[in-house]
Formats: sequence, C-alpha cells, structure tokens
Amino acid sequence: MALTSILRKSASSLCPLAGRLVRGQRLYATSIFNSFNTHRPLFPPSVTSFRVFSSSKRSSSDDSLLRVIDSEIQCATETDDHDRVEEVPEGFPFEIQDHPGLQTVTLKRTYQDEVIVVEVHMPDLVSGQDANDNDEDDDADDDNKANQSCIPLVVSVSKKTGPSLEFSCSAYPDEISIDSLIVKNPEHSDDQIAYEGPDFHDLDENLQKAFHKYLEIRGIKPSTTNFLHEYMINKDSREYLTWLTKLKSFVEA
Repeated sequence: MALTSILRKSASSLCPLAGRLVRGQRLYATSIFNSFNTHRPLFPPSVTSFRVFSSSKRSSSDDSLLRVIDSEIQCATETDDHDRVEEVPEGFPFEIQDHPGLQTVTLKRTYQDEVIVVEVHMPDLVSGQDANDNDEDDDADDDNKANQSCIPLVVSVSKKTGPSLEFSCSAYPDEISIDSLIVKNPEHSDDQIAYEGPDFHDLDENLQKAFHKYLEIRGIKPSTTNFLHEYMINKDSREYLTWLTKLKSFVEA
C-alpha cells in the first residue's frame, strides 16, 4: 500500500510538468507557423531595385542593337543591288538552280553522255585597299590574281557508271584557274582515303592546258564565269538583306 501511494504521488506531480511541456511545444510551433505566414518580400528593397535595373539595362541594349540593325538595313537597301535581276545571256549552257537562303548556286547540264554539275560559291571580293596592300608582292602573276575578285567553283563531270572527275577552280575576270583535280570512285566509302593524284600545278604544262580545254568545251569558260560573277554579287546582296531582316525579327521577339 505504501508503494502504491508513492507511485500515485509521483504521477500526480509529473502531470503538471508534462502539460507545461506540451503547451510550450504548441506555442513554439504556432510561433513558427505565424512567422512563415507573414507576408514579407523575398528580397530586401535594394535587391529588388537591382533586379529591375538589370532588366531595364538589357532592354536598352537590345534597343541600341535594333537601331544599328535598322541603319544597316537602310544602308544595304540604298547601296546594294539586292533587287536587281541579272539577265541570263543568250546561249548560256547551264540550268541555274538558285534557292534563297543557301550559300551556293548549282548549275546543271548534259554534254553527250556526261552529266555536269557546277557548285558556285559566293565571290571572294577584293577591295581597293586590299589591292594596294598586295602591290608589293614579288610575283607579278600572283599580284594580278590577288588584286582581282574571284568565284570558287566545284565542277563535277560524271557518266552513267564508273568514276567521276571533280575540279576545284577559281574564276577570275576573263580567266579560270584549276586549283585541283580529283578522280572520285563511287565504290570507295567515306572512311577510305583514296589517292587524289599530284598537285595540279605539278602536272605537265601540256596536260594542264588540255584540262582547261576539256572544261571550256563543257561550258566552263570566261563568258560563263563573268556572268556568274555579277550574278553571285547580286545574290550575296539579297541574302545579306534577308539575313539582317531575320536578325532584326529575332531581337524584336
């Protein structure tokens, strides 16, 4: 009986203490909950102001870029022949395939049992300053070519079966230079390194002249490339203006 009385007294003395602990925990949890529910800004006023300032600064930079693009568009519209249509000369031997947005123009024709495809690249233009800078070179022939604009050409001559010939050329005003010649075998895979022959300029001079005549008969001659020179300059102007317009649309979006 004495032991039972002692246990009851201990339990009764612990109950108020447990109640105080529970109430304390509830008050602590309520304080935390109220502090999280208080509507306060996530960032101090100084940080918020900095973010707004950064955003407005980027917008101002975009506006400045747009003004420069507009100025360039106006300049290109006034000075370039972007709307000029080059008239194809009578007797031009090739079909012209010109797709807007592409860097090259493709020419196609057939000659006897051959298919001839010419890939015409944008002209490599030489300004007056570039020409003056090259006047001090030693080789006079190289000087003349360095001072002239040219069009890179890749001429492919193929037949129904068998290998094909691929010429890399540079078309100058009234002159065509063959830079390289490759005999391409369709049976070789891309991961096989085929023998491409010697440097074209190391070939016998008579053989070089014979290949120039070979291309001339197939339509690769100065009258063709002189027209292509003007044609590609106009295409370059059109593509540049289109590129500027797309660039402006992207920045404005």
